[in-house]
Amino acid sequence: MPPLIMLRAFEAVARMGSMRKAAEDIGVSHTVVSRHVRNLEHWLGQKLVTTTPRGVVLTPQGETLFAAVSRAFRIIANTTAELRPGPTRSSLRIWCMPGLATRWMTPRLSEIEAAMGAVDISLRAIDRLPDFAAREADLMIGFGSFDQLPPGAERLIMPRMFPVASPAWIERHGVPETPAALAEAPLIHEESRQQWTDWFEAMGVKLTTELRGPRLWDANLGFDAALAGQGVALVTRLTAGAEIDNGRLVEILTSTVRLGGYYLLAAPQREGDPVLARFERWLEDNLPLD
Repeated sequence: MPPLIMLRAFEAVARMGSMRKAAEDIGVSHTVVSRHVRNLEHWLGQKLVTTTPRGVVLTPQGETLFAAVSRAFRIIANTTAELRPGPTRSSLRIWCMPGLATRWMTPRLSEIEAAMGAVDISLRAIDRLPDFAAREADLMIGFGSFDQLPPGAERLIMPRMFPVASPAWIERHGVPETPAALAEAPLIHEESRQQWTDWFEAMGVKLTTELRGPRLWDANLGFDAALAGQGVALVTRLTAGAEIDNGRLVEILTSTVRLGGYYLLAAPQREGDPVLARFERWLEDNLPLD
């Protein structure tokens, strides 16, 4: 067998579709993950992955190995989950999309604790689904198209998504008067330019040139860049409401575009749990409508 550490790195890369995300997932550096994958390819004498602008793509040999490795890892995870004591009813481990976790949920932690009573709350900002079989979390607040939700997910809210910039940026560049003019401005992107592309398409703008602006790979980095006057970012009231209200960010143009929404996905072993039901009621009572 090849060394397990190489297989672990390869499995993370194949599952996450990115060297960077794989490194974050298993808690090592991007360089270490890349080296392990290269060493595994050398050990096998086969090319397993190719790197593209959109991330990592598996070769046919990589697909074959990933199917076997992921199946083996699931067996190990399920077995260890059976041996470990289950979570108590007095704990709630929440995984949440980074932007929502940092900008909306964290400022409301005391409210959540008051509503939940004697429950130990654990909140992790992360953009992947947990492995419920391995008891990584009790529930996930994810984001995606409501037409392609994971099985068992419940819809929460589909917020309006709109562009914002800082007053300093507007003073330097002015306010774009049309969506087409905005497409020529420096934009702040996350992992790819797809979100902005979808927004312009929803606004009826046919893009003729590539969008400009840096890719910052994380919603929070993009948000901070907009606050620092580095460009225009796409936000929602959930993530930027406070900064808009206090004038640190200004909404540009008028739009009603909604590009997907937040959903709640509970661990199968905790479905019907009154603790989870209480938290879901708190979300429904406190999430804004827009």
